[in-house]
Amino acid sequence: MEVIYIPQLAKAPEQTEKLTVLHHLPHLETLTPVQGEVLVTHCGTYLDVKGHAEAIVTLSCDRCLQQYNHRVRVDAAEFIWLQRAEDDPLADLLDREVALEDLVETLEPDGYFRPLDWLYEQFCLALPPKQLCDPACQGIPFEAEPPTQIDHRWASLQSLQLLSENLQGENLQN
Repeated sequence: MEVIYIPQLAKAPEQTEKLTVLHHLPHLETLTPVQGEVLVTHCGTYLDVKGHAEAIVTLSCDRCLQQYNHRVRVDAAEFIWLQRAEDDPLADLLDREVALEDLVETLEPDGYFRPLDWLYEQFCLALPPKQLCDPACQGIPFEAEPPTQIDHRWASLQSLQLLSENLQGENLQN
């Protein structure tokens, strides 16, 4: 899928380009190609980007570490403001307070829009933050068996631990 030259998009019929997606996205490992569409509309001072797509990815469970397949669906819409970098006098300042309304994506008005990059970002945001193969997953089985043979250097410490546990048990009974 090719990039979109923004000034050319402004001259397109209805200032809109509809892209059908049937690709494997770079840097996103999927079992199936990403299938869907992206609609990009030039609205003068901003781009209105809408897209819906889906793919199947292989994830690792955070609890048991088993791999499982997960269908990821993206249904996103975003406004991308068209603004020249030199039009923003605070662009070079690294430490500045940013208002909530300034948290927007911007592109150069005579630059390019990369639909595959945008779609990749949307898929990354759609991946579940907590990856579980099953909500009832118990995780890796853990068998807590006391060691059968104790290093003789730790024997004194173990006897103190047993004494402490016995004293706590007696205190609870009283």
